Amino acid sequence: MKKLIVWFFVLFLCRQVAAQDILVDKASRVSFFSEAPLENIAAVTSKAVSALGITTYEVAFKVPVTSFEFEKQLMREHFNENYLESEKYPYATFGGKINEQIDWNVGGIQQVTVVGNLDIHGVKRRYTTQATLEVTDTAIHAHAKFNVKLTDHGIKIPRVVVKNIAEEVEVEVSATYPK
Repeated sequence: MKKLIVWFFVLFLCRQVAAQDILVDKASRVSFFSEAPLENIAAVTSKAVSALGITTYEVAFKVPVTSFEFEKQLMREHFNENYLESEKYPYATFGGKINEQIDWNVGGIQQVTVVGNLDIHGVKRRYTTQATLEVTDTAIHAHAKFNVKLTDHGIKIPRVVVKNIAEEVEVEVSATYPK
């Protein structure tokens, strides 16, 4: 299954690029945080797969929805069964492009803009967000934080729990691409 996921990204980013120009992180970290009046909800996974095309500036993430870990098992059940319907929509994906040109051979930290489509719960929306790239001799570290409005992705929150779940959640992604 892991090979299948990696091939998905290779094919996606490989349209006219040699395979050595694609860097892959099989343990990307994705987390989200929902701050609501009655209860905060946080979840994290390190089972996302991401790829970075260093000549095309394309970036892609694929996250198994059921891999998110929660503080409480009941939160995880509700998340997968009632809100994200993970049996029907097993993955969240992002495919986009870095706007700025980057010299991958020069070390340091750079702020960039990433534009792309986020597909959650079967609904694809365009996002633009700021990201930080740190280039070192051995790796490229990427980090971004952005907000996702649940209704934009067809995720409905019942009125009875509206004070338990925020309408907008903060999503944070981190990846390390070995050179």
